[in-house]
Amino acid sequence: MAQATLGKVRFAGLASCVPKSVASNLDCAPEKKSERERLVRNIGINTRRVCEPGQVFSDLALKAADELIKGLGWAKSDIGALLVVTQSPDYPIPATAIIMQDRLGLPRSTLAFDINLGCSGYPYGLFVLGSLLAAGGIRRGILLVGDKSSNPGSLDNGLLSLFGDAATATALEYDETAPNMYFDFGSDGSGYKAIIIEAGGQRVPMRPEHLERLPGADGISRKGTDVILDGPAILNFSIREVPPAVTALLQSSPYSVEQIDYFVFHQANRMINETIRKKLKLPEEKVPSSLHEYGNTSSASVPMTITVRLRDALAASPTRLLMSGFGVGLSWASCIVDMDRPYLAPLIEL
Repeated sequence: MAQATLGKVRFAGLASCVPKSVASNLDCAPEKKSERERLVRNIGINTRRVCEPGQVFSDLALKAADELIKGLGWAKSDIGALLVVTQSPDYPIPATAIIMQDRLGLPRSTLAFDINLGCSGYPYGLFVLGSLLAAGGIRRGILLVGDKSSNPGSLDNGLLSLFGDAATATALEYDETAPNMYFDFGSDGSGYKAIIIEAGGQRVPMRPEHLERLPGADGISRKGTDVILDGPAILNFSIREVPPAVTALLQSSPYSVEQIDYFVFHQANRMINETIRKKLKLPEEKVPSSLHEYGNTSSASVPMTITVRLRDALAASPTRLLMSGFGVGLSWASCIVDMDRPYLAPLIEL
């Protein structure tokens, strides 16, 4: 695994945006009610936020970024970098970050590009943007992270929808006095089929049959453009890789488990997250969750959880977070970040 230490970068603020539309996993035929209730208890996802027709990830990200910049009181002319971590781009080309530079009214000198990562994407995005700032040429930057994941075919069992839509905006700035951030990264491309959309790239070009809902080898009907999830493989990967990666990060940092105020994990599902928590022997009160109301929001799930569960705590006193994302790739990443009362916007609905 790769590890890195990043200095001279301050976590300045965070804003999260979700669609107003709420979908419930308990909305079903009466004869399926008891089974759905059992699944909701096991998976932990009751409701999710889903985009309206025509609404996409970048619309949510634009709102989050505007509110964040306004709340910080930053001049847009001072923002030198804009990074977007998403697997829900507006178009195959150009990069969504380039479009967002114009939509946000940022200067044409702004460095802007996309990073194609899913569930592990937040720590990666923090590191890439932070590295640009630490080099000293750019003073302020914005990181946009999230996905529109709520396609009707994106199911792993035909009964329960896991994915919610969300976008987040994070502000980092150069600060010579800022405490170090610590990172740990890993990837295993041999497991790439565990979470995959098979059609639409150059390996499997789009054909008419990919737009039809056809039964797969697992008995679930889906389109070629829908996500295929290998549940057992994802569970095994998560509980195999994440706990030792978190332990390794702690060992490489100056901090013990007791010196971390909160552990914020990617919101995969209740079974996976509880298994990780128990393997690391972490108390429930130090491991916040947003699964029940918002579902699995891909790369946005870590900052979303901070927004809806830790906003008051972070406003009250300096706080040390260990954040960890894991999933598509297969990839995983964790980081330790000290936050000294950053600006945190209330959850935004669009």
